[in-house]
Amino acid sequence: MHEEMISVLIIEDDVDAANIYKQFTDQMERFRVVATASSGEQALQLLKVIQPQLLLLDVFLPDMNGIDLLREIRKQYRGIDVILITAANDTETVSEAIRGGAFGYLVKPIIVDKLIATLKEYEVVRGQLHQEQVVNQDKIDVYFRKNQQTALLEEPSKGSYPKGIDKHTLKLVRAKVQEMQGSLSADELSRQVGISYSTMRRYLEYLVSLEEMEVEIFYGNVGRPERKYKRTVK
Repeated sequence: MHEEMISVLIIEDDVDAANIYKQFTDQMERFRVVATASSGEQALQLLKVIQPQLLLLDVFLPDMNGIDLLREIRKQYRGIDVILITAANDTETVSEAIRGGAFGYLVKPIIVDKLIATLKEYEVVRGQLHQEQVVNQDKIDVYFRKNQQTALLEEPSKGSYPKGIDKHTLKLVRAKVQEMQGSLSADELSRQVGISYSTMRRYLEYLVSLEEMEVEIFYGNVGRPERKYKRTVK
C-alpha cells in the first residue's frame, strides 16, 4: 500500500537556516517540503492555498511572534501539526508552545541529528494514530510525552544558563548593550564585541527572550529585511 507523503511548510526568516531544514527534510523518504515562508503574514497567505500536514516554525519572525502565529493557526487550521525551531529557550515560550499543541521544540543552533530524530518520531506517531482507532493509557502517555514536557517546564537552578549561553560572554554582551545608543544589527555588535555573528545573534535573541532587548525590522530597497536590536526601556 502506498504510504501518505507528509507535506511540510517551513516558516523561517533566515534563508540559510530554511535551506538547511529543507535539504534534510526532503532527504527523508516520506517528507516533502511544499513551500517556505519568511514571515508570519506570508505563511498565513500560503495556508489559504495549501494545507500541509506539518509546519517547521521559528518564533522570531520579522512581523510577528511565532507563538502568536501558532495560536492563529490553531484557530483556523486545527489539523496542522507544528514543530518549533527557535533560539527562544525561556520557560514562558516553551510553556506557550506546549499549550498551543506543538509536537516538538528544537533550540537553535540546530543539531541536524535532533531534527531528523524529531521528524522520525512525528512520522511514527502520526502513522500509529492513523492506523489505530482505540489506544490504551500507556500509549496515550507515550503520545503526550509527559516526562519530556515536565522536564522542559522545570525551572533552571539559580545562576544557571541555557545551553549555548556562557556567563562571561553574556556579561560582555550586556556591557556593550548598556553603551548602545539607538538600534544596531547583530553584525555591527559582533564586530564591536569581537565575537562571531552567529554567537552574537544567539545572545541577542536570548536577551530578547528575557525582555532586556527589543527587535526592530528595517526594510531597505533591496534584499531581505534587516533585524536590529535596541535596549528595552523600563
